[in-house]
Amino acid sequence: MKQEDLIRNIVESMKMDLYVEAKIPEMHVCFLCGRIGYKNLPMKKIGEKWICIDCLRELKETLDSLEEWEQELALQKEFKKDLEKGFNR
Repeated sequence: MKQEDLIRNIVESMKMDLYVEAKIPEMHVCFLCGRIGYKNLPMKKIGEKWICIDCLRELKETLDSLEEWEQELALQKEFKKDLEKGFNR
């Protein structure tokens, strides 16, 4: 009985190895976070690299707020110029 279980486990292990080897081409690594994407983690190819949905969402949020960020930087530059003008008088 134990020998049958051992043989069954070995066969199942070999089946799993073959399955994984067959699915490796469908798996991709996110170039930002390093997570491996398959069915549960959608991935998108950008050029030659892959990005996971989570990193893509973060990137989108950052890009969506880019205009606000640029406005803040412009205000900082303007305040700096005003301060420099005040000290040069």
